[in-house]
Amino acid sequence: MKIAINTSAISFTDDLDFSEFEKLGDVRYFGELERSQLFEFCKDVDALIVNKVIVDEALLSACPNIKYVGTFATGYNVVDIEACRKRGITVCNAPDYSTHPVGQHVFALLLALYGKISEYVGSVNEGGWINSKTFCYFPYPTREFYGKTFGIYGYGNIGKYVARIAEAFGANVVICTRTPPKNCPYRQVTFEEMLKICDVVSLHCPLTPVTAKLINRDTLALMKRDAVLINTARGGLVDEQALADALNSGAIAGACLDTVAEEPMLKNNPLFGAKNCLITPHIGWTPHETRVRLLKIVAGNLKAYIDGNPRNVVS
Repeated sequence: MKIAINTSAISFTDDLDFSEFEKLGDVRYFGELERSQLFEFCKDVDALIVNKVIVDEALLSACPNIKYVGTFATGYNVVDIEACRKRGITVCNAPDYSTHPVGQHVFALLLALYGKISEYVGSVNEGGWINSKTFCYFPYPTREFYGKTFGIYGYGNIGKYVARIAEAFGANVVICTRTPPKNCPYRQVTFEEMLKICDVVSLHCPLTPVTAKLINRDTLALMKRDAVLINTARGGLVDEQALADALNSGAIAGACLDTVAEEPMLKNNPLFGAKNCLITPHIGWTPHETRVRLLKIVAGNLKAYIDGNPRNVVS
């Protein structure tokens, strides 16, 4: 089996061991390629392992030997599932590999915003504390998370984990989910009610035609003026111009984002420089331990397919 793997999708510093793939066939690795280069590189491969590479009709037509597509991700919106289905191509994803680091990142962002951590660290480094006349100084107002109402949209593995962390902080957790879970310890509310009552709303759903621009001018208008939006899921869930306008006008208090609609972020993205907006470059899933786990899952998926027992199949 000829296998093409997009290593830039998972390894940035040659810190991962890809030998499990090399036990499965003839492996070739690639980084960032132009589309024409990608078509040439993959023209005779049987299996393609990607993350952000678009696997569409054009690629599949140019690479007719592809029988298997694996993703270094839980989301698979970059893959044209219908085109793969028509060709009998098996598509497998990597569920639940990033639950803990993404949950960690949600609260790293929120606590940085509530505690004005960057502002205070920068001020201290510039000599602000050295020059202070009192034992502490607090020019940047901070907030306490305890007792806040924390809304979670999407109650999958990450949503459940985030709920437990928020509860441990003493927050009042409510959830909104398409499929009501059994024996859920948290109050279930409609999306509209969540927006109206929550101090923090955190998005943990996939990007689909239904959820695209879920956060828009109308839904933002329902939120409290002191509310915070968190998005560590997919950038396309948010109408970025509407969110920038809401932040800059003070219609909501802040946003914590680990993803934007087009990545890398464009210079003309309206959220670039928006007030009270913390943005990290899609790093919630990137701790070393997480990527080692992801690599094992994806290699295991391909081995299971070769052995005739495919797992984590989405198409």
